[in-house]
Amino acid sequence: MKKLAYICIFISFLLIPLATKESLTEGLKISFMRQIVYDSIKENKVEFLNKLDSISIKLQINPDWLIGIMFHESGLNHRAKNSIGATGLIQFMTGTMKWLKTDSAKLQAMSNVEQLEYVYRYYKSYGKRFKNAYDMYVYAFMPIGVGKPDNWVFEAKNLPASIVAKQNKVFDLNKDGKITMAEFKKYVKDFFDKYEINPE
Repeated sequence: MKKLAYICIFISFLLIPLATKESLTEGLKISFMRQIVYDSIKENKVEFLNKLDSISIKLQINPDWLIGIMFHESGLNHRAKNSIGATGLIQFMTGTMKWLKTDSAKLQAMSNVEQLEYVYRYYKSYGKRFKNAYDMYVYAFMPIGVGKPDNWVFEAKNLPASIVAKQNKVFDLNKDGKITMAEFKKYVKDFFDKYEINPE
């Protein structure tokens, strides 16, 4: 029943004309976040949103969850690359790019629509339906953290909690040199609230 509800919502999005900016601002069926997308991306606006809807149906998720993650990670700039080499819409790390049989240069050379296919392939690899936006974001940030309790600290083999916090200072809310799941979720909730996205 929940899957059917998601599909109905997505179909309603797809039935709304996307050809002009004006069409995105008509009525209450268009989310504030989707308007942000339209204002933020510089190319393939219609195609990007249509592809986004398509992969969201396949993943059985609220498309606004994915929009929020990409907007925070890259500002929806599919050519974005940070100081440690993470690239693209969800800031693919080097190991992830290798697993997806691509690299930073190839991702940057793609159109934003083409890169969404790699976003889909990555999230599809989870193998289950994401319960909420928190799990989706954690899967992009540090996959081993999905499902961990609020007191869990983000760290991995050969990646101490202090380095994770140093490289991702916005999530270390109390500035104690580590990021707990509770801090991560609070930051995501506050960010999503600003753009009227329900992470649940």
